[in-house]
Amino acid sequence: MTKVVMHGCNGHMGRVITDLCAADADITIVAGVDKFKGIANEYPVYDSLSEVKEEYDAVIDFSNASAVDGLLDCCVANSKPVILCTTGLSDEMLKHVDEACKKIPVLRSANMSLGINTLFDLCKKATQVFADAGYDIEIVEKHHNQKLDAPSGTALALADACNEALDEKYEYCYGRADRREKRPKNEIGISAVRGGNIVGEHEVIFAGLDEVITIKHTAYSKSVFAKGAVEAAKFIVGKSAGLYDMKQVIASK
Repeated sequence: MTKVVMHGCNGHMGRVITDLCAADADITIVAGVDKFKGIANEYPVYDSLSEVKEEYDAVIDFSNASAVDGLLDCCVANSKPVILCTTGLSDEMLKHVDEACKKIPVLRSANMSLGINTLFDLCKKATQVFADAGYDIEIVEKHHNQKLDAPSGTALALADACNEALDEKYEYCYGRADRREKRPKNEIGISAVRGGNIVGEHEVIFAGLDEVITIKHTAYSKSVFAKGAVEAAKFIVGKSAGLYDMKQVIASK
């Protein structure tokens, strides 16, 4: 059985993952980490990972970007793998992730769902077909009004997937309100919508002359992300140091 610490256990995703693990005979949460203690948990909850006394195999992180540096330092110090699901990381934090990967297994994904990770490959293939034919690429993402980062990490990852197929030739545009010019060809537009309790919606638009192709993913609950994180935790235990992603989890099935 895989024993994990849930980092950010009392947040929305932490609660969903807690429920999933409770119903899964192959994984259990032995401890949680969260500053907020207003929820009854069946496992002990600490203020920081360094305080955890229980033995564990891996850490699942759905917390806040401000907590990631401390999380990585503690995982490296204890030689524990981590499933890093928190988004909105700065360039300096991403460098910290790269350094940690040299010492421990880190699985990081902008989105943990099977559908989105399939979408990455679809976007690469579509870009190879449409970009040279003159189609414009736009990405629109929608999330609930409590989401802090914009655009979403998934939207950026989708843009990166398209740009990878273009040999990194395109630039990203996050808004055109301050521009008065025709749309450049070598550009990927990325727009963010925040409202209500939208779980997550990502739409990649390939707009050409008299034709528009749309690839869209809609998440109706956060359980799709939680399930991916749980499977990733089972996958990461016993792996050598390095950076992993959900494609490798899916391929292992």
